[in-house]
Amino acid sequence: MSVPTTLFVGILRRCRRRNSVRRFISTQSRLALPSIEYPLSHPIYTIWAANTSLGKTLVSAGLSTSFLSFPHRKFLYLKPVQTGFPEDSDSRFVYNKYSEFFSQNRPEYSVFASNHVLKASVSASEAVPVGGFEIERDKDMSCGNGVVNLGLYEESKLQGSENWEMKGFSKLVCKTMYGWKEALSPHLVAERENARVEDDELLGMLKGCLGSESESEKGEVLCVIETAGGVASPGPSGSLQCDLYRPFRFPAILVGDGKLGGISGTISAYESLILRGYDVVAVIFEDHGLVNEGPLSSYLRRRVPVLVLPPVPKEMSNNLMEWFEEALPTFHSLEEIMQSAFLERTSRLRNMPRKAHDIFWWPFTQHKLVPEENVTVIDSRCGENFAVHKVNNNVDLITQQFDACASWWTQGPDATLQIELARDMGYATARYGHVMFPENVYEPALECAELLLEGVGKGWASRVYFSDNGSTAIEIALKMALRKFLFDHKLVSDDLVAENVESCVDLKVLALRGSYHGDTLGAMEAQAPSPYTGFYQQPWYKGRGHFLDPPTVAMHDGVWKLSLPQEIETLKPSLEDLTFSLRENIFKESRDTSNLADIYHSYIWKTLQLIIDSSGSTQTGALIIEPVIQGAGGMEMVDPLFQRVLVKECRNQKIPVIFDEVFTGFWRLGAESATEFICCKPDIACFAKLMTGGIVPLAVTLASEAVFEAFVGDSKLQALLHGHSYTAHAVGCTAAVKSIKWFKDSKSNHNLISEAMLLRELWDSDMVRQISLLPAVHRVVVLGTLCALELRAEGSNAGYASLYARSLLQKLREDGIYMRPLGNVIYLMCGPCTSPQSCSNLLNKVYTRLEEL
Repeated sequence: MSVPTTLFVGILRRCRRRNSVRRFISTQSRLALPSIEYPLSHPIYTIWAANTSLGKTLVSAGLSTSFLSFPHRKFLYLKPVQTGFPEDSDSRFVYNKYSEFFSQNRPEYSVFASNHVLKASVSASEAVPVGGFEIERDKDMSCGNGVVNLGLYEESKLQGSENWEMKGFSKLVCKTMYGWKEALSPHLVAERENARVEDDELLGMLKGCLGSESESEKGEVLCVIETAGGVASPGPSGSLQCDLYRPFRFPAILVGDGKLGGISGTISAYESLILRGYDVVAVIFEDHGLVNEGPLSSYLRRRVPVLVLPPVPKEMSNNLMEWFEEALPTFHSLEEIMQSAFLERTSRLRNMPRKAHDIFWWPFTQHKLVPEENVTVIDSRCGENFAVHKVNNNVDLITQQFDACASWWTQGPDATLQIELARDMGYATARYGHVMFPENVYEPALECAELLLEGVGKGWASRVYFSDNGSTAIEIALKMALRKFLFDHKLVSDDLVAENVESCVDLKVLALRGSYHGDTLGAMEAQAPSPYTGFYQQPWYKGRGHFLDPPTVAMHDGVWKLSLPQEIETLKPSLEDLTFSLRENIFKESRDTSNLADIYHSYIWKTLQLIIDSSGSTQTGALIIEPVIQGAGGMEMVDPLFQRVLVKECRNQKIPVIFDEVFTGFWRLGAESATEFICCKPDIACFAKLMTGGIVPLAVTLASEAVFEAFVGDSKLQALLHGHSYTAHAVGCTAAVKSIKWFKDSKSNHNLISEAMLLRELWDSDMVRQISLLPAVHRVVVLGTLCALELRAEGSNAGYASLYARSLLQKLREDGIYMRPLGNVIYLMCGPCTSPQSCSNLLNKVYTRLEEL
C-alpha cells in the first residue's frame, strides 16, 4: 500500500544562472557553452525510437519494474523534452505505472517515488491542474524566452510488506526538464508558444540533473533518458535530436517498429545513430505478429540483440499491469544486456591506459616520461571537443576537453560538419570503395582537383598531384622542383634512357632555419639541423641545403616587434622598421619600398652569390619555405617581407619556389592560402591536414604548367615515377570537397568575411595583449586559428627538449583544454568555424594559469 500522494507546486523566485562568472580582461562579456560531464559510476542510457508512438515510455516504465525488483537501488528517469504537457506527461506515466505495479506485487522493501517537472512554457504552466494550490506568477518566475520555472513536484512512499528499516528501500526519481502545452513537434510548439530552448541550455540542464542525482548515492543506479518522437525528430531549437544529444554520446536502446514497414524504419533509425557514433546495445519492439525480429537480426549480423515485447492490449484493462507482468522477463533480459554492456565499457576504458602503455609506440614521445596515469583516454569526439574518460577518487567520469592542438593541426570541423563528412564519406565508400587512379577519372577526384585549382591554386597552378600525407607531398614537390631546375638550366638531356646514372650535378635546396617539412628522409634533408634531424633520429642526415636565418615577428610586452638575425642586424635598419602598432601593418605591400626591403634584398643577393661562388658543381635547385608561420619549429612568424623578397630573388635566378602549406593552408592562418599574406605565388605548393577537415589522410602537390612540362616527353622514364596505393582515394577526395566548400561558404562558416575572403578575428586582442605582458611570457604570435606563446625560459628549460611547460599543460587539461607543447612553446589552435566566444574562453583559462607561474 502507498502513502497518499502529496502534490507540491513550487515556484523558484529566480532562474539558476547557467553561465559561470569568468574573469575577463576585455569589457565585453561572453557566454560559454556548458562543458559535458557525467559519471560512469552507473549505467546511463538514451531511449530512442524509430518513430513516434512506438512505446519508448512503456520500455522506460518496464525497465523501472525490472531494475527496482531489488532493494537499495535507484532508477532515474529523465524526459528532457515533453510536448502535450500537462495532459501528456511521460514522467508521470512512469511514476504512476511503477506505483501501480508496486502496489499489485508489494515486495518486502519500500520505494520512495517522486515526479518532478522543472520548467515549462507559460502556456503549459497555466494549464497545470493545481487543485487547491495557487501558482504565483510574477516576473521572477520567468527564465526568459517564454519559459518559466514550474517546480512541480509529487512524491509517495510505497510501503513494502516488511519494515523498510529492516529490508531497506529503493528510489524512483522521474523528471521532466521542459514541457510545452501543444502535442506537436518540439521545434514547432516552441515557436508557437514563444518558448524556445537552445541546445546549450537543454544540455546544461541535463548535465545538472545527471550530476545532482548521482551525488552521495549508495547502491546500484540505472538512468534512462527518453527522447521525444523519432531518432531524427527536431528538438526545441530545431536541431535533430540525434545531433542534439551527440556531445554526451550515451549508449542507446532503440525501440523499433514491429508493424508493417517497421523493418525499414528501424534500420534507418539504427543507421542514423551509428552514423553519429552512438553505441546501440539493443533493439526492442512490440510484437505485431509479423516476425520483424528475423530480418532485423539478420541485418544486424547478431551484433546487436533484438528483443520482442508481447502485444500491448488494445483494451487497457488492469491499467496494463497484466502486460507488465508478461513483459517482465523481456525487461529483465534488456536490463542484463544494459548492465553487461556498461561493465564491459567501463572495464575497457579503465584498462586502456595500461594496454596503450604496453603496446603503443607513440610518435614524438619519450615513453619513460609518460606514466600510465597521464595517458589521456579519448572516448569520442564531437566537433572540437574530446569526451575524455577520467578516474577521480576511484570514480569514473566522462568529461570534456577542447582539442586546442586541433589534433596535430588537422581538425577544423564543427559538430555539424563532422556529421556531414561522415555521411558523404559513407556514400563514397559504398559507391567506390577504393579504385585505381592512374589513367582513370571519377567524380570525387575530379571535383576535388577543380576546387583546388579554383581556390588555393588560383592564378598560378594548373596541375594537381595527389598523395597520402604532407611529408610525401613535400617529397613529390622536391622531385618536381629539381627536375624543373635541371630543365630550365639545360643540365639534363632529353634522352633519359642514355643518361648516366651518376649525375655530375649536386643539387641542394635553399631553406630557412627553423623550418620543418616532414619526417620522410628526403623531406628531412630539405630542412636545417634540428632536434628532428639529429644523429639519434636520422643517422643518414646530411642536410642537403643552404639554410638562412630568417627575421621573425612576435608580440613582446604588448607591441609587435621584428627580431633580426645578426647578419641583417649589422646592416643597421631603421628603428621605425622594427616595430608595428598593428599586426596588419606587417603584411602591407607598401613595405616593399622601405629601407628594410633594400637591406633584405642585399643580404639575400649576396648570400646566393656566395653559395654559387663556393659551391663548384653544387647547384641550388629549389627554394622551399613555410609561408608566414614555421609550425613545428616553434610557431615562429617569419617576416612576410623577407619571404617576399626571397621568392622574387629566386625567381630572378630561375630557382623553382615551393610553398609548404601543409600546416598553413585552408584557413589555418585566416585565409584560404598563406600566399594572401606574403603577396606572391609559388611554382609548387603542398597541402594536406585541413584540406579534408582532418578526418582522413590526403595530400596534394599543386604545380604550374611550366613545372608539368618538364616531365612531358616520349619516354615513360621522363614521367614523374612516384605514387601511392591510395592516391586520390575517393573517400579522401570526397571529404576534401565537403571541407573546402564548407570553410569557404559564409552560410556554413559564420567566421568568414565574404567580401575579403578572410576569417574574422577569433582571438580577443585585449586578452592577447594582456598575456604578452605577463612576466612568464616571452612572446606571443596570433594569426587566424593560431595563438602561440613562448614561455620565458633559459638553459635546459628552453628549446624543443624542454619539459618546462608540462605542469602548466596538466593544469590546463584539468581545466578542459587539451594541449601539447613544442618545448617551452605552447599554443592554442581552433578551427575555421570556431566561435570567438570559445576562443576567448580558452584565452581566459590560459591567462589565469599563466598568472600562477
